[in-house]
Amino acid sequence: MPGALPVPVSTPTPRHQPRATPLHPGAWWLWSLSLGTAATRTTNPLLLTLLITTSAYVVATHRPNTPTARSYTAFLKLALAVLLIRLAFAVVLGSPIPGTHVMATLPEVPLPDWAQGIRIGGRVTAEGLLFALYDGLKLATLLICVGAANALANPSRLLKSLPGALYEMGVAVVVALTFAPNLIVDVQRLRAARRLRGRHDKGVRGLLQVALPVLEGALERSVALAAAMDARGYGRTADVPAPVRRTTAALTLGGLLGVCAGTYGLLTAEGGTYGLPVLLAGLAAALAGLHLGGRRSPRTRYRPDRWGARAWLVTGSGVAVAVLLTLASARDPEALHPGVVPLVAPTLPLWPAAAVLLGLLPAFTAPKEPS
Repeated sequence: MPGALPVPVSTPTPRHQPRATPLHPGAWWLWSLSLGTAATRTTNPLLLTLLITTSAYVVATHRPNTPTARSYTAFLKLALAVLLIRLAFAVVLGSPIPGTHVMATLPEVPLPDWAQGIRIGGRVTAEGLLFALYDGLKLATLLICVGAANALANPSRLLKSLPGALYEMGVAVVVALTFAPNLIVDVQRLRAARRLRGRHDKGVRGLLQVALPVLEGALERSVALAAAMDARGYGRTADVPAPVRRTTAALTLGGLLGVCAGTYGLLTAEGGTYGLPVLLAGLAAALAGLHLGGRRSPRTRYRPDRWGARAWLVTGSGVAVAVLLTLASARDPEALHPGVVPLVAPTLPLWPAAAVLLGLLPAFTAPKEPS
C-alpha cells in the first residue's frame, strides 16, 4: 500500500553454540614430560631441535591468553641462559673431552696442590665446546618442555584433579608455579606504565625503580591468597580413626620405599628378577595409601575435568615419542649420541625423527584451551 510504514524484519536468533570441552590438564603435563623424557635419551642436536620445534608449534597453536601461558617466553630465555652458562663453564674450567683443534689458549691460573684435577683457563678446543653444546642443549630442551606444560595447562585446573591426600601439597606447587608468571605480568604492566609517562624503563636504574612496586604487589597478593584460603577452610581435616591413620602411613611409606627399591632393581643388572614385582607392589601400596589418605580432606569438585578420548590421544603421542626414542638409544646409540672426537657433523636418523613428529598429534586433535 502506498505510504505504509515498512514492517521491521526480525533477525533470527542465533543458535546456541555448544562450548568446546577443554582438554584435561593432566594430559598436557604427561605429553610435555614425555617429550622431556625423550630429550634425555639423546644428545643429537638435530633431534633436540626437532623436539623444541614440535613443542613450540603445539604451544603456538593451543596456548590460551593467560598470564601462565605467557611464561613460555621466560622458559625460552632460561633455557638459553643455561646453554650459555654451560658453554662458559667449558671455556673457563675446561672440558674432560680431549681435543686437537685448539681455538684459543687462555691464561691458566695456578692452583694449590689440594685442588689437583681442577683447571682454570688453558686450552679451549672445538671438541670440548661441541660436547658442552650438546650437553647444554639437552638440558635446555628439558626446560622448554616443562615450559610448554606450564603454558598449555592451567595449574589451577590441574589442582582440581589431584587426589585428596595430595591436595595440600598440590596447592603449594600451584602457588609456586603461578608466582613467576604473575611476577612477569607485574613487571610488564609497570614498565608499560612508565613508558606512557615518558620515563626511562630500561637498564639497571629502570629495573630498580620497578622492583619495589613489584615486591609490594607480590606481598599484597600473598596476603589476599592467605585470606582466601582461610575463608575456604584450607587445612581443615576430617576425623579419621587411629587405625586408618596408621594404615595410611604404613601403606604410603612402604609403597614409596618399594617404588625406590624396584626402580633401583630395574636399573641394575643384579636386580632384574625382583625389580619389576617390587615396583608394582610398591605402586599398589602407595595408591592404596593415597586413597585412604583422601578421607582426611573431604571436598567436592565443581565441573570436574573429564578424561576423554582426546586426552588419551595427546598422552599417547607423547608417551610414544619417549618410548620410541628410548628404544632407538638402545639399538643405535651412535645415531642418537654423535661423537665429538673426531669432529663429525651430526646426521638426522630417519625413524627417530619420524617418532618425534608423533608429538605434533595434539596440534590437530586437541581442542584449544579457553582463555
